[in-house]
Amino acid sequence: MKIAILIPCFNEAAAIKQVIRDFRLALPQAEIYVYDNNSTDGTPDLARHEGVQVRHEPQQGKGHVVCRMFSDVEADVYVLVDGDGTYDAKDATHFVSILLDQQLDMVNGKRVESDSDNYRRGHRVGNWVLTRMVSILFGRGLSDMLSGYKIFSRRFVKSFPRLSAGFEIETQLVIHALQMSMPSVEVPTKYFNRPRGSVSKLNTYSDGLRILQTILRLLITEKPILFFGGIGMVILIICLLLGIPIVSNYLESGLVPRLPTWVTIISLVIVSIMSTLTGLLMQAITYNRKETRRLIYLSIPHSIWNRRN
Repeated sequence: MKIAILIPCFNEAAAIKQVIRDFRLALPQAEIYVYDNNSTDGTPDLARHEGVQVRHEPQQGKGHVVCRMFSDVEADVYVLVDGDGTYDAKDATHFVSILLDQQLDMVNGKRVESDSDNYRRGHRVGNWVLTRMVSILFGRGLSDMLSGYKIFSRRFVKSFPRLSAGFEIETQLVIHALQMSMPSVEVPTKYFNRPRGSVSKLNTYSDGLRILQTILRLLITEKPILFFGGIGMVILIICLLLGIPIVSNYLESGLVPRLPTWVTIISLVIVSIMSTLTGLLMQAITYNRKETRRLIYLSIPHSIWNRRN
């Protein structure tokens, strides 16, 4: 069984050496890959000094790095962890065992803060809001969607579509598991403060907005009947509110006193119908595309479980 530890890095010189050493102790049989994303503080040199494989991804953004890792690295089990030293390496052995014993495709490390200053209030609130949105829109979700500590099967990694560029990659990883109905669990793990000299690359507002855009895009492509049908329903309700007084006047007097408003209402009704039909058509396309992706996902053998059996 081959285990790959994937560490995306951007200016993590303050933590990367200790992260590598901790994970080497936790999973001595694993191959460690550090993917540098244009660091300017010597991160790749420090990682090379620890004797791990260091590769470079020139396109800026964690999403680009993760997708490059998934494309390049061949393994049976993948441990994805941030290189900032905030996650407990000792839990990796337990996470891998859970993945194998329960035949899962994803184990998500749910962060348990070691003190109240682990991450900013805005990050905490944003994580909760976004996690709840995904749970509502896509069904059963996770309580810590944006955790940077996840374990994957080969089947998950090799069926993952490349759509994200930045920190919204965490959202897409979770939604991919939900869309494919992959068996997955969430397991608590300690979350520590960053080491001195390490700075968070996550921007509460800009990255939160990008994550919201990702959810909206996935809502349109994966739940089109909900999106376009919802728009059609809202327009139809507006038409009813505007049209009831006009219809009442017509029934009483036989006249249409506000003809431009009536013409606008008729036009909006047509738009409502077209929006709903668009949602129905796109839903059929989405269903076929999802079935195709599901077949691709199922075509990837669970080699590790076959060996264990």
